[in-house]
Amino acid sequence: MNDGRKRFGLACLAIAAAAVTASAQAEDLTVSAAASLADSFKAIAGKFEAAHGGSHVVLNFAASDILLRQIEQGAPADVFASADEATMNVADAAHRIVAESRHDFAGNVLVLIVPTNAPVPAKLATISDAAFRRIAIGNPDSVPAGRYAKQALQNAALWDTLQPKLVQAQNVRQALDYVARGEADAGFVYATDAATQAGKVRVALNLPTSPPVRYPIAALTDSAHAAMARDFVDFVLSADAQAVLRDFGFTAP
Repeated sequence: MNDGRKRFGLACLAIAAAAVTASAQAEDLTVSAAASLADSFKAIAGKFEAAHGGSHVVLNFAASDILLRQIEQGAPADVFASADEATMNVADAAHRIVAESRHDFAGNVLVLIVPTNAPVPAKLATISDAAFRRIAIGNPDSVPAGRYAKQALQNAALWDTLQPKLVQAQNVRQALDYVARGEADAGFVYATDAATQAGKVRVALNLPTSPPVRYPIAALTDSAHAAMARDFVDFVLSADAQAVLRDFGFTAP
């Protein structure tokens, strides 16, 4: 009888442990966010977890188009935060997001950067000079910052001329790293990215974009945690999270 009760007790403990594990996994919220949001969203995720006991935010950072492709291919995700409206529009048209949950939550500025010990171009056309041999840019086919940069270069009639110099990056942070390591003589990133490597790069020019750089966020229709996904979106819009974004250099949307 004692052995039976012992086995029964152990079985109960195993079932309880499995239930706790399943519950913990059920509370994991996966947020797929643009690479330029990495530092700010790590801080925001920590605040969200502190305010929502038992929750755990899993962060997935990449270029916005790559994230959407992952979502389309069935990768688990609950929230999507893009670095541009165009990518979110595609997600909306494909019914990947809960439309009414979509909100713009931050803004940014496209900048041209150079290594700190390099000459600073006085104008955008200067990067066509021989001194600028390699120019880092996000792949315009998948990176919003790259699309903004392509637009700026086309507006200045430089896009075709600079093709031999352009080094395409998989995301905006990779473009930043190329310049920070001195592997590129200039690069196009967001102002917030440049600020993370202030000792290694400096901003040469602020570049106007049309439309302005805005970040939308939305809950995903296939989320396994719909209520928590909406809670996270609401939290990003809250005063606490907006203060974090301002601390990292983002502007109001």
